[in-house]
Amino acid sequence: MEHLLPWFKLKSAPGIGNHLFKRLIDRFHSPQHVFEASLEDLFEVQGMTARLASSIKGHRMPETVKKEIDLVVQKGYDIITMADKNYPPLLLQIPDPPPFLYVYGRLDERIENIAVVGSRNATSYGISTANRLCRDLAALNFKIISGMAKGIDTAAHKGALSSKGKTIAVLGSGLERVYPADNLKLFHQIAANGAVISEFPLKTEPEAHNFPKRNRIISGISLGTVVVEATKKSGALITARLAAEQNREVFAIPGSIHSFKSMGTHTLIKEGAKLVERAQDIIEELPATVKAPDEKDQPAPGENKPEQPLLSSEESLVYKTLEPYPVHIDELVRKLSIEPGKLSSILLHLELKGIVQQAPGKLFSVAEC
Repeated sequence: MEHLLPWFKLKSAPGIGNHLFKRLIDRFHSPQHVFEASLEDLFEVQGMTARLASSIKGHRMPETVKKEIDLVVQKGYDIITMADKNYPPLLLQIPDPPPFLYVYGRLDERIENIAVVGSRNATSYGISTANRLCRDLAALNFKIISGMAKGIDTAAHKGALSSKGKTIAVLGSGLERVYPADNLKLFHQIAANGAVISEFPLKTEPEAHNFPKRNRIISGISLGTVVVEATKKSGALITARLAAEQNREVFAIPGSIHSFKSMGTHTLIKEGAKLVERAQDIIEELPATVKAPDEKDQPAPGENKPEQPLLSSEESLVYKTLEPYPVHIDELVRKLSIEPGKLSSILLHLELKGIVQQAPGKLFSVAEC
């Protein structure tokens, strides 16, 4: 991996951010050529100053770089630079792409990528919707991009994997600092069916300021970004804004008008994001160069759901009253006029059949598909 040393050296030069790094590579084609350039040639690059040119000319390789690269090799990871053919081509189109990416798994040159993001504290409606949408998109050969966070991100990755599809997780930490820790198994599953990537050194902790940086990669690597469920201050809205700034499509899935967890998605729709009910709504907005399946090939809403078990008349009545959004048992008692003890028994049977789920506080909803 000796060829990587100039990339790390230039990246670590004081004052050389991603914007300037890209302009330097566009002008000189490689970091080595940057270091060999004359001061006169360096000053031709937009944003170059005497201080920055001096920083480049006088910069020495940090001693930690070789240790970092050795650890990458030891752990079986890879590093790809902007000059590599497997560097995501869409990411090269944004103003500040990472000069190189740490990769666990495998990237390819395909551009059929759709980002799916949303709330960490998602409702069962949001989780089941993200899972189903990503399952359908992956079955149509689209790659699902997300951030491996709890909630919607995790549901998106799992939905793609359930269709034996490809998915990419973009971390806001180093590859040696899997976050959240509960997703360690998912981390390895994603790598086996796509890739986990990060622009941060291997042992970088998941600090808050890393995630907005991470979000520009999620949107930048994708043809469009789908926000499934988000409050008005959700980080997912940052990803949607970045997608718009990068001239990519923005999509939003509506939720209940009574749920504050869908207020962000509803705001996006009001601002012009396309309302999404199924995978075909996304495909219709993609460039003509991206193959769109025939309508008859498109999974219908609810298709691929597990076959529903046989229900008694009382179980069927209770099940039909439930929604994807959790409802308190007292509300169900009022709606159904069923004695609380009996209703609890019916709900327990529906839980055992796998079609109803209970959340803390005696809240019940239709189980995630």
